[in-house]
Amino acid sequence: MESGATWGGGGRAGILAAVASVAGFVDELARIVAGGSAVSGSPDAGFSDALAAGADPLRVFADDCLDGLAVQRKLEAAAAAVKVLLVGGHVGAVAAMEDPAAGPEWAKGREMASVAEVACVLTIGERAASALIGEAQALTSSLPAVLDALQAGQVSWQNTKVLIDETTGLDPAAATALEKHFLNPDTPGAGPGGVAGVLPPARLRPKVRSWRERHHPDSIEERHARGVADRRMEYAPDRDAMAWVSLYLPADQANAAWNRTRALARGLQGPDEPRTLPQLMADIGATALLGTGHTPTHGPPDGVARCGGASADSHVNEGGLELAHPPVPRAQVLVTVPVFSLLAATEEPAMLDGHGPIPASMARRLVSGGADSFYRVLVDPRDGAPLEIGRKSYRIPEAMRRWLRLRDGKCPFPGCSNHSLDNEADHLLAWHHGGTTGITNLAQPCPKHHRMKHTSAWQPTPATKNEPPGWISPAGRRYTSEHQDWEPPHWPPALTDGEPGRVLQIHDEAAARPLAPVRGVVGSASHAAEFSLNDVLPPEAPDGLPPDPAVKELPG
Repeated sequence: MESGATWGGGGRAGILAAVASVAGFVDELARIVAGGSAVSGSPDAGFSDALAAGADPLRVFADDCLDGLAVQRKLEAAAAAVKVLLVGGHVGAVAAMEDPAAGPEWAKGREMASVAEVACVLTIGERAASALIGEAQALTSSLPAVLDALQAGQVSWQNTKVLIDETTGLDPAAATALEKHFLNPDTPGAGPGGVAGVLPPARLRPKVRSWRERHHPDSIEERHARGVADRRMEYAPDRDAMAWVSLYLPADQANAAWNRTRALARGLQGPDEPRTLPQLMADIGATALLGTGHTPTHGPPDGVARCGGASADSHVNEGGLELAHPPVPRAQVLVTVPVFSLLAATEEPAMLDGHGPIPASMARRLVSGGADSFYRVLVDPRDGAPLEIGRKSYRIPEAMRRWLRLRDGKCPFPGCSNHSLDNEADHLLAWHHGGTTGITNLAQPCPKHHRMKHTSAWQPTPATKNEPPGWISPAGRRYTSEHQDWEPPHWPPALTDGEPGRVLQIHDEAAARPLAPVRGVVGSASHAAEFSLNDVLPPEAPDGLPPDPAVKELPG
């Protein structure tokens, strides 16, 4: 809670409007539970009509329960909006009653008193009350559209908190741009409340964070440098004689370490291996860190010892690992790089699969130093989307699997976060039923949802080259999958200022550097000399290039 904060929300009239929204959802829920409908003449008319038409009463009841849950979700959101407005109204009114001549000590005391008052009324701790007051302030003063969506039942309270958290520290224009982007109902796969209205909090947060990284006014290079300076290892004791050890590292190192450990653990799995994948990963990590070569006693005698510190590219020698210059990770990772960032013509962030935006300098280092492990994906400088790869057989080639990783990023089932590296390529329409091995007939569901597809009435809908499949539930309800955020990359200032020769000069300077070739879409790294600007410049632009389409994303 900030001293001198301003409050909105519409006062008593705004609270009454929010209460009316709650009352409307309560009435709708009562009609559904009673077996009626919004247009029926009696409470149980809908249920009676369905039975008269020969419907299964259990099926009707099951469908009504789902309809009721959908309304209950909206009711909870609207009730949260009422709480926010009541909290904001109380704190704002108390602040307005304060004597303008009172000193800062009185203001601080008033804030503490308000926090304590709210905490006692809601029977919550003062820390939670202080956080709620801060959230109310953010919604009523900085995020009015999010508050409106919450009151309308379009966005949950959990997702509202995600948007509040990720706009903290942004200037008003940037916060408004983020708010508008994630509440836009015209976004592919979005609902009335935009993407924020259809994704669960665990999936919305990384999406919002990635957007913020790309559009934050501060340079990602500067923020990354501050983060690198704060790298560390932490230890946290836990119950049952257990403890946590965590590393705070640059994203490329952490991502590659995770993928490499997971790949090693996958290689150890088999019919004679009793340990689960998480147990194997923990044993491999412990063995590598301890460096003793000791075989854990909770697995087979020939298990982790083969993996700990003995591989050819483990970068450990008699002198130990040189901590100041860690080796370039060698786990296989997709890096989506705007072509002009690859040439150092712009510093637009790249996208690291499994993490999100990374500095352009990190991306250039990855595709030059990790050529046998990092696969760069070149995006079209006009719309930010990659291109499709050909296919002619049932067998799915490795390049196409990488494309599926790029398109889906994870299991395409709504809300599932299982990373695509652990998932199984699957034909949406079975091969023996006429399905083809094309990107529009493929997905990578996790083992759980792959099994559910074949053993239940859940069915996927068709995919496209840039959009994963949706799903139809046994009750006939349609759900969309999470879509990737393809955005047009920034054009170099030299091009938008009418100096295309400067980009050619940058290309010539970069030609000797070991960067990724940009012909094609997915491939391993080579040299920038193999790149031609004619491969990517739009032929329909006679005077160079159109205005940078990404500039308008963040009002200046």
